[in-house]
Amino acid sequence: MRLNFALACAATLLGLGSEANADVYRDPDTGFTFSQYNALITTSTSSITFRIAIPSPAPANYDAVVQIVAPVAAGWVGLAWGGSMTNNPLLVSWVNGASGVASIRRATSHTAPAISTDATVQVLTKGTKSNGTHWQITAKCTGCTQFTTTGSTTKSLNPSGSNRLAFAYSKTKPSQPSSSSSTINVHDLFNYWDHDFAAAGNAQFADLVNRNL
Repeated sequence: MRLNFALACAATLLGLGSEANADVYRDPDTGFTFSQYNALITTSTSSITFRIAIPSPAPANYDAVVQIVAPVAAGWVGLAWGGSMTNNPLLVSWVNGASGVASIRRATSHTAPAISTDATVQVLTKGTKSNGTHWQITAKCTGCTQFTTTGSTTKSLNPSGSNRLAFAYSKTKPSQPSSSSSTINVHDLFNYWDHDFAAAGNAQFADLVNRNL
C-alpha cells in the first residue's frame, strides 16, 4: 500500500498521468499548459523535468512561468535562460521544507554566479510542493525572455519556436536553504536542450498567475 502511494505521488509530480501528452503537460493543480523537457541526470531513468508556460499571444519582453520537478536527491537546480552559464539570467531553485526558494543569478565567467537584479522571480505557492521522492517549484520569471548578454547586445527568446536552454544541478543543498541569496556549491552536472516555446502558450496567462500566488 505504501509503495502504491509513493508511485502515485511520483507520477503526479512528474506528470505521468492522463494530463501528460508528449511534450505538453496540462497541470491540474495550477491550470497552466506547459511545454516540458525531461533532462536525464543519471545513466538510468532519474531525471529533472523542466516546464515552461508563456502568454498567448506573447507581447514583447513577456513573462514566463517555469515549473521544475526534481528528485529529492537534488540539492538545487538551475535554469539558464540563454543556454549557457554566462551572460544570461540563471534561475536557481530548491526547497526548504515545504516551501520553494528561488533567485535570479548571473555570471560573467565560469565562477559562482552572483545575485542579479536584472530579472525577478516570484514563487507560485499553489504549484510548489514536495513528497518523499520529488520536489516541485513553480515560479514566474520577469526579465528572463529578453535580456542583455554582453555590452548592449540584447537577446530575445522566440515565443513561436524553439529556444536553447541549459540546466545545472547539485546534490548538495545550499548552505542557508531558507535564504534565496544563499551560497551554492559547484554543480554536479550541466547540459542543454532546445525547448519548444510554441507549445507553451496560455491565453489566460495573467489570470492563472494571479490564481496561483
